[in-house]
Amino acid sequence: MTSLLNFLASLSIVLLTIVSAGHALISKRDPKASMGWIALCVLVPLGGPLLYFFFGVNRVRTRARKLRPEEDEPPYRIYDGRAEQELVRAFAVNAADCAELVNISGAVTKQPLVGGNSVDLYHNGEQAYPAMLEAIRESRESLYLTTYIFETNTTGRHFIAALGDAARRGVDVRVILDGIGEWYSLPRAGTLLRRAGVAAERFLPPRLIMPTFHINLRNHRKLLVADGVTAFAGGMNIGDRHLAENLENPARVVDMHFRLEGPVASLLEAVFLEDWAFVTGQHRSGTDYRRKPPYISESDPPDGLARENGRFEGIRPPGTTERKSMALCRVITDGPNDDLDKLSVILNAAVTAARKSITIMTPYFIPPRGLMAALQAASLRGIQVSIILPEENNLPFVHWATRNLLWELLMWGVEVYYQPPPFVHTKLFIVDGYYIHIGSANIDPRSLRLNFEVAVEVYDRPLAAALADHVKRVCRVSRRVTLQEVDSRPLPLRLRDSLAWLMSPYL
Repeated sequence: MTSLLNFLASLSIVLLTIVSAGHALISKRDPKASMGWIALCVLVPLGGPLLYFFFGVNRVRTRARKLRPEEDEPPYRIYDGRAEQELVRAFAVNAADCAELVNISGAVTKQPLVGGNSVDLYHNGEQAYPAMLEAIRESRESLYLTTYIFETNTTGRHFIAALGDAARRGVDVRVILDGIGEWYSLPRAGTLLRRAGVAAERFLPPRLIMPTFHINLRNHRKLLVADGVTAFAGGMNIGDRHLAENLENPARVVDMHFRLEGPVASLLEAVFLEDWAFVTGQHRSGTDYRRKPPYISESDPPDGLARENGRFEGIRPPGTTERKSMALCRVITDGPNDDLDKLSVILNAAVTAARKSITIMTPYFIPPRGLMAALQAASLRGIQVSIILPEENNLPFVHWATRNLLWELLMWGVEVYYQPPPFVHTKLFIVDGYYIHIGSANIDPRSLRLNFEVAVEVYDRPLAAALADHVKRVCRVSRRVTLQEVDSRPLPLRLRDSLAWLMSPYL
């Protein structure tokens, strides 16, 4: 009897190994990830398949799209390449600069490019949080918030109180919190929000009953959308850590956030509502930007609209008195579902299309091989390629992995700078002084392959100039990294950095 049980146990382990390794072989798109999981399943009996089951299997399916009847797909979200080129000619300073990227990103995302947007930047929580709280207080119809980390310290309590007040005055308030990110602070924000009368849901939370533990499939998006016309997006979470001017806070983080007003806000609203449908099973139609001011049309502009220097001036959404820019914007969603690799493809295309300069500021930099090659080729073409990273990183192993690959860029003339402490969490991608990416994604495997991210590509020279000035100021106080410095690391550090780099697909 004992021999039979041992045989059945051994057979079960063998079958589990074959099934898990076969699943990794068929389902993984990255050959390195597939090979790593297959090796783990084969070399670590029982333990390897179990680890693959909990951390390697992508169980996410975008139920939100399945919940929406096919015929109910909003017509304004359908990509129309010819209409977009007409829009570019109406708004862009030089349409020839934009045409290539407009075509590529439109074809990849199938999301519309919309004009008549205002984009304002805020440095740190001292600037961003008051503006966000004001938008919450002034909302009248809807408030949708999603964030990865929602701390319940002083800053978090201000947001919880403001959201609760909005719900009590009849605003449709909904909040999505990441099921892992919420545990960064106790008591959890979701509990306090529900006590305040706010509809709060958790994205793929870990559960013991009906066990689920999706540590690698996180909602990393940061969005606040008010009334379908005003949105905040970028890389900033909610919490005291982003009050960077408080020098007594050892955990302070430097960051940047953006306010977007105009048609793009309703498209960001649609991203939230798709996530809401995923976590709740409840679908709700969003705002049609064509029915909210500002109305954009080349042939039929609003009354009083003046066209100057190839750009429309004078369009104002409700509640604003000044329009600082008339940006073209497109929303890009990325995640381990139907959106997989969309952001990577567009970043590669933007680097390839660059003619003068490429600037990347990111806290975590472990780019895929395709993007590395594109950056190397751009530098060899004479493009100024600058990468600005934090010298002090809150994830040391990611910093070590990055140091192991920098030589591949430095040897071909790419400029790399380390920003001085405190930790800088800002994410920027700027090409040729007119094309910008803002949003939640880092340049690493977790953001580009595992997390659910959102970015907004912006065609706007004034905003690009303001961000370029910011980068220049940062570079003046930063330390430029040299190839000699990287090559002269002591052997123990080189081994450490190489091991971290070896694990980079899983960081």
